[in-house]
Amino acid sequence: QVQLVESGGGLVQVGGSLRLSCAASGFTFRTYIMGWFRQAPGTEREFVASINLSGDYPAYADSVKGRFTISRDNTNNTVLLQMDRLKPEDTAVYYCGARDPYSGRGSVYDYWGQGTQVTVSS
Repeated sequence: QVQLVESGGGLVQVGGSLRLSCAASGFTFRTYIMGWFRQAPGTEREFVASINLSGDYPAYADSVKGRFTISRDNTNNTVLLQMDRLKPEDTAVYYCGARDPYSGRGSVYDYWGQGTQVTVSS
């Protein structure tokens, strides 16, 4: 049974930091690209960051570049999102996703977590 379980969300003031964690199980973690997405009320889910299989090529949305850092641990099947200098517009539910790069389905993610709420107060 595939599971992606996010944790680490919460309430933080502007300029503060949070670290999100996603624990994966039920699939071969090291063969999947991992990503973080977010969805604010009334908006569509948007890409935040992703990381390749070996963890040495991260990618970021322009809105978080320089403030967020994605990393992965293929030994412990976890992916982290370190979020610094948080802004009110970062408020959203954050989702962890996994994508098989060889599925032939392009950028479609195969598995998703349930999400964790991040609220940045001003």
